[in-house]
Amino acid sequence: MFKKYSILYRPIFSACRIFFGTILFTGLTTLPAISIAEPQDFFGIVESKPVSEIWLNPGFYSYHFQTDKDLNNSNIGLGGEYRYSTVSSFTLGVFENSDRETSRYAGLYWQPLRLGAFRAGAVFGALDGYQKMQEGGWFLAAIPAVSYEYKYVGFNLMITPSYKDKLYGAISLQLKLRVY
Repeated sequence: MFKKYSILYRPIFSACRIFFGTILFTGLTTLPAISIAEPQDFFGIVESKPVSEIWLNPGFYSYHFQTDKDLNNSNIGLGGEYRYSTVSSFTLGVFENSDRETSRYAGLYWQPLRLGAFRAGAVFGALDGYQKMQEGGWFLAAIPAVSYEYKYVGFNLMITPSYKDKLYGAISLQLKLRVY
């Protein structure tokens, strides 16, 4: 399925690779800011406050637990996140999944826990494109997620559990850039 759209997506994926590299470079250069942040309680509840931010991402990179299955670790795509509060954001996007098929997703991040400078919680949503799950149709998922954001760069770290022989478990890193 993805291959028949590859001509259409190739320019998008090339731009995403450049975007991904820029985010990675910018993120690595701002990581020292974590260590000089103001001291605070390490564990806590994030106070919900309204915000209005738009973040873009170039997909994500995954490390699959089933290393013998020749799964796609470079899940290149295009996604967006609208953060409307300090604990929640809407997300949607498209990416090349572990089975090298096109997947789409839409969901809600809910991250009420603070772990130092990081937020923890889960992303709840729906996605498609996995042939062994609902024959490629839409299905619901809840995935644990940890996020870090600093000014205009950030990342989401998600741990997807394996589900029978239908979905492959992975740790996924999604870099993102704030555009508004």
